Amino acid sequence: MIKFFAILLILLLLFGSRKTLAKLKSPKTLNMADRLLSASGSAQKIVDGQAYGSGARQRLDIWAPTAPASDMPVVVFFYGGGWTQGARADYGFVGRALAAQGFLVVIPDYHLAPQAHFPEFVEDCAAAVAWVQQHIDCFGGDAGRVALMGHSAGAYNAAMILLDRQWLARAGGDIAQLRGFASLAGPFDFLPMSKDGQAAQAMGRYRPLIKTQPIAFARGDGPPLWLASGGDDIQVPPRNSVALAEAVQQAGGIAEVTIYPEMDHSAIIMALAHPFRGKGDVLGDAVRFLRRVTADHQPTADAHPDQGLKR
Repeated sequence: MIKFFAILLILLLLFGSRKTLAKLKSPKTLNMADRLLSASGSAQKIVDGQAYGSGARQRLDIWAPTAPASDMPVVVFFYGGGWTQGARADYGFVGRALAAQGFLVVIPDYHLAPQAHFPEFVEDCAAAVAWVQQHIDCFGGDAGRVALMGHSAGAYNAAMILLDRQWLARAGGDIAQLRGFASLAGPFDFLPMSKDGQAAQAMGRYRPLIKTQPIAFARGDGPPLWLASGGDDIQVPPRNSVALAEAVQQAGGIAEVTIYPEMDHSAIIMALAHPFRGKGDVLGDAVRFLRRVTADHQPTADAHPDQGLKR
């Protein structure tokens, strides 16, 4: 009976007014809907609020399959929110989706603007990755099989960690151990910044500004990248993913782009939650990439003849 009313509520949300639909796009509401529709017993949160530093927002959650194995591949997911908002508790739908596929999933918080500015949030995310590399074995994860994933501003943070070697090194981590990066609608090449935009608020004080751009650090000796974008995304246009992929490929690295034609900036992350998985196979594509790069044997360029623009 409870599930019946839960599904009824979700249908009202899905087919309600524009105002209601806009509200459903909030991660908190999306997470609630996903929790109500998720199959029981497929994933579980095993850690809630583990400190990875001394800061107020330096905390992380860990999700695992209900029947965890030893030495599981690990995905560290960074949420978006324009560097000004977001909370790990609202992204349980990502933890459940990936943990149900056999991954140990880490979702950290990080400090936000206007209280924090570049590079503080990147430093937080690097510290979280370093913590994972040093401690994840205690929770059943394999520190040698860690991949990064993020949406929007979170994808930016992950890209900076992966491409600009200094951040993870300063945090005491090992960048050579990272296996890959799956991006959803990441901003990688966005100069000049809009004067009143979130990016300017979060990193506009930094000089030179070019060093805030992931594309400035494109390199060919890093792990593979899967850069996904919505074809209808006007907030972070697909050219960001295409430009970074081309720069990495020109440097001799592995990068592929997947564009989902009728998805916008919100839809690509919403597609990881149960109510919207039918809108596009974002979860399936991400899982295939993550499984490939976290396999026991690391992939090589020769193993990916299809790299490039896929859709």
